[in-house]
Amino acid sequence: MDTQKNAEIIARIKYLMKEMGVRQVQFAERIGVDTSNLSKYLNAHMPLSDSFLNRLVVNLGVSKEWLMEGTDLPFGKVPTPVDASVLPAAGGGTPVYDVDATAGSASGRNELFASENIVGWVNLPNMSPQCRIVRVSGDSMAPVIMDGDFVAVREVSNPSQIYWGQIYVVQLDDFRLVKYVRRHTDPNMVVLRSENPNYDDMDVRRSDIHEMLLVQHVLHINTRL
Repeated sequence: MDTQKNAEIIARIKYLMKEMGVRQVQFAERIGVDTSNLSKYLNAHMPLSDSFLNRLVVNLGVSKEWLMEGTDLPFGKVPTPVDASVLPAAGGGTPVYDVDATAGSASGRNELFASENIVGWVNLPNMSPQCRIVRVSGDSMAPVIMDGDFVAVREVSNPSQIYWGQIYVVQLDDFRLVKYVRRHTDPNMVVLRSENPNYDDMDVRRSDIHEMLLVQHVLHINTRL
């Protein structure tokens, strides 16, 4: 691997760390490598190995195409499905909020994620510590997200940067939506697209969007048990 490409991959790894909100020690634990070796990789004191890069892909769910070439998206277009119960649990973890991601007026994030709205926690591997879990109702994103499923969302460090084709919780004036965010021909607008073909696309001005939270994971709830 040439020096230029090596530097570009290192830059993308550092970008991942920033997006996840973790330091080198935490990042090393996530991907299962020695902290000192991670430091050597990031400072170009040791060439990036296939084994190391594969750990990023497997343990973080990162697109290998994005990691190696900078194309595609950092994470797959469909969030990682997780079959899990979200019953209140002791011992901490990712907080679960009694909040419907598809309903509600333009309340602030602090109000939305107020501590009194926490109803439990879940402990899942490879989930960013910045995530918060909320409920989804409706079938506009079925079968990717079913009515009653939960999604783990996180704030992105640069709100103006959109991962086109990813799923977001989008806060508008009167309601919240869970949709794919697609590129519009007008750079001042975005297309909000449902998975369910019975729902039409929505053209929305970027200036009308109060907030966007990236959907990192989908938690499918099995109600047949």
